[in-house]
Amino acid sequence: MTLIYFIFVLGITVLIHELGHFIFAKKAGIYIYEFSLGMGPKLFSWHRKNDETMYAIRLFPIGGYVSMAGESVEYDEEIPKEKHLQEKTWMQRFLTIIAGVAFNFLLALILLFIVGLIEGSPSKETYIEEIDKKYNSSKTNMQKGDEITHINHKKVSSSDMLLLYLQIENGKTITFTVKHQNEKTEDVIVAPTKVKENGKTTYKYGFSLKNKIRKGIIPAFTYAFEKCISLLNQMIHIIFYLCTGKLGIGNLSGPIGIFAIVGQSAAAGFINIIYLIAYLCINVGFINLLPIPAFDGGRIFFMIIEKIRGKKVNEKTENLIHGIGMAVLMILMIFITCQDIVRLFL
Repeated sequence: MTLIYFIFVLGITVLIHELGHFIFAKKAGIYIYEFSLGMGPKLFSWHRKNDETMYAIRLFPIGGYVSMAGESVEYDEEIPKEKHLQEKTWMQRFLTIIAGVAFNFLLALILLFIVGLIEGSPSKETYIEEIDKKYNSSKTNMQKGDEITHINHKKVSSSDMLLLYLQIENGKTITFTVKHQNEKTEDVIVAPTKVKENGKTTYKYGFSLKNKIRKGIIPAFTYAFEKCISLLNQMIHIIFYLCTGKLGIGNLSGPIGIFAIVGQSAAAGFINIIYLIAYLCINVGFINLLPIPAFDGGRIFFMIIEKIRGKKVNEKTENLIHGIGMAVLMILMIFITCQDIVRLFL
């Protein structure tokens, strides 16, 4: 069942992204050779009536693509020139490229709205619910009902950011700035306690947060947008921490790591699978917006340069940069996959 859920989760995430590219490419009149789900050897394919595009399902459910005329430097002489991507207006090309990311974010909002309707919408506030007397937080002036406003003097905007900061500072003594119920603020220093759970070492500070649940359509709608923004904020911080060395590449996961997460989510209930798809859609959308060669953001970056200069960037140069970027990303993916395998079996 984990394998089925894995294919379902990645399939939906990839399908919605590529569908965005596909719909806007068709609308712009761009010739599409193939719309493919999955990578590697072709399992089966078909053509729709009066449609030049081949639709294919491929063996490995870890990606997909829309193959369009004019993506490469070389012109396909068999395809009318006006049907090449390169020949379309700047806005048509921009919408075709950005549509994948837009569709990912749109699906994420819809799924988070559904989660909010079914499960209720948890608040993002950072009020302390309980303090465990077994841990060091009970030896400080931290009290039930206090609001955590800062960690190591960095503002905490939501419970998601609080959890991220705790993960980044894992195992370290932390200065929590708390606002007491009398509105006075105080810095509280808490050393974590080392705990072994299921054979793994974790660190606990000894407090839990309030988890107020709101029900209804309006709270679910608000939750969808707030959660989406919160997750995007988390990802921006994660990229920053990766660049500054606070997080290592060892914290990243590839398809095998996602497979393990899918198994855990499925065991917790199908609604967690829905949430995971929303999370991955935001993740895929955000990563694709980064100005990295071979990603959508990399192509948009060159289009912005084109707009500023008033003329296109040399196509051979751009394609070479995208090719190098793709090679580097493949090497990184292999490295991350090897890490996932080691973590899975050790």
